[in-house]
Amino acid sequence: MAIAFKNELHDEFGTWPLAYIPYGGADFGEILAVGRAVGDGDDGAFHNAWISAGDRLVAEATECEENGRLSSARELCLRASAFYAASYHPLYGFPVDPRLLAAFRKQTEAFDRGLALSDPPVHALQIPFEGASMPAYLIPASGRADRVRPLLILTNGYDGTITDMYFASAVAASRRGYHCLLFDGPGQGAMLYEQGIHLRPDWETVVKPVVDFAVDFPCVDPSRMALSGWSLGGYLAPRGASGEPRLAACIADPARMGMVTSFGGFLAKLGISAAAASRPSELDEQTLDRIMEVISANRKLRWSIVQRGFWAHGVDNLRDYLRSAEQFTMEERIGAIACPTLVTQAEDDPLSEEASIFFDQLRCPKTLLHFSAAEGAGDHCEMGNRSLLNRRTLDWLDATLGVG
Repeated sequence: MAIAFKNELHDEFGTWPLAYIPYGGADFGEILAVGRAVGDGDDGAFHNAWISAGDRLVAEATECEENGRLSSARELCLRASAFYAASYHPLYGFPVDPRLLAAFRKQTEAFDRGLALSDPPVHALQIPFEGASMPAYLIPASGRADRVRPLLILTNGYDGTITDMYFASAVAASRRGYHCLLFDGPGQGAMLYEQGIHLRPDWETVVKPVVDFAVDFPCVDPSRMALSGWSLGGYLAPRGASGEPRLAACIADPARMGMVTSFGGFLAKLGISAAAASRPSELDEQTLDRIMEVISANRKLRWSIVQRGFWAHGVDNLRDYLRSAEQFTMEERIGAIACPTLVTQAEDDPLSEEASIFFDQLRCPKTLLHFSAAEGAGDHCEMGNRSLLNRRTLDWLDATLGVG
């Protein structure tokens, strides 16, 4: 059932900022106003409505800054970054839509401007990685920026950006007393949009330089560093933890054994056996053509697989996409996770279905947290009640790391 937007896909994307309300990313009335502005419009109208709302916030921030109201200017800039971030998801795909790039650059500028107005100021960082660089920010523990504190490293999923992680997780963790290191890796945010660097399965290779970077900060307690991932990050974070012994804890929201496992139900509906579905890149051409017809006829599937998946993986056909997706697996890695690991499982999230399988295969200290529809937290990444997710996971992290 649509909440604020008439188009189902627009409503899914446009209501993400509802999760950010407790953390200053939006207010309900603002989201409704954007929905009214879109009306029966297409993806371009959706994009334009969010951009107009973001521009209005930036203009107000400029006026506040000129009049010395720096706290308000900061809040408005950060909020504008969330609005710009919401504008371009329907535009995903390769070649990159110029409107997406323009919006992302506005988002980054507003985010940087807002953080620079923080006390103390926070500035953009770059983590060296294989001849390129990963954008990052160190968000200090609220009121304890200069004190040695535990660090929570946040890793994204398929289509979130640093701005989304900031509002979804970092604000809550900072308030709780954690320093937070946010970064986008290959296939995410600026690395995909600006650098054209695609997603990769071996996230342990990505996480190592992030941890190398983090331990050099004098405010970070190197014995209490945790890694948390949401959405596809529920695969990426455990995969990273499987090769990084310096981590003291890992959070997977939700835990994923891999990518291909989530295709099973969809392929079963098309009459494809479980055995064949386990290696979908080896299906015959006629079957792949039939799958592609179904994907192309469904707006959400086409966006998820063709617009997002093909682009993030750097492929242009279904077989190559599936071949790449098969490499994203924890089968040979899950036993290498040694640190205490928290697994979340939301009642109505299809991607949470394998969380119990993942949990059962863990050989490290482990905890499974269930989230229900009755709590308003049964959807993907508990976006309907993100504050509940943050409270419970941070309680677990406090106990695991001995944070007082």
